[in-house]
Amino acid sequence: MAEKKNKSPEAAEPETASQQEAAGTEQETPSQSAQAEQEAKAPDETEALKEQVKDLNDKLLRSMAEFDNFRKRSQREKDQIYTDAKADTAAQFLTVLDNFERALATESTDENFRKGVQMIYDGLLETIKKLGIEEINPTEGDFDPTLHHAVMHVDDDSLGQSQVVEVFQKGYRMGDKILRYAMVKVAN
Repeated sequence: MAEKKNKSPEAAEPETASQQEAAGTEQETPSQSAQAEQEAKAPDETEALKEQVKDLNDKLLRSMAEFDNFRKRSQREKDQIYTDAKADTAAQFLTVLDNFERALATESTDENFRKGVQMIYDGLLETIKKLGIEEINPTEGDFDPTLHHAVMHVDDDSLGQSQVVEVFQKGYRMGDKILRYAMVKVAN
């Protein structure tokens, strides 16, 4: 009689590699099933990642555009502040210029004093011109409310409609900004 061998699990012979491969083809291992599941989910995850990348790119572009707008707005404000400060400072000198014009309009017996005042006036006028300030000459045309401030009105048929008759105080502008409106008398 042949003896039956009782093999205990401990005494089992180790399987060869070919036997393990054969067993592997018959049933899936847990790692293979996870990989197959991942491949099935991959299109969904890829679409989700693409959508997330698209959203992030959109946010980045918006942030870059907002920063560029902020930079440009800040530069405009900085330029405007400089222009306004320059105009406000220059406007303070206009009364000094008016006082020199009044001094030159008065009679003086001391010719050297008059010559000194004229030199100071010319220097101040030259400095104001270098700053880009120009006189508004209201006698060249009709009354313009954007340039003139009418303080008197006169009815005179010999003069045209809305014509500037007399200038009480000169006006000045710097570029498009009016520093001081010309005070004038207007006809009709």
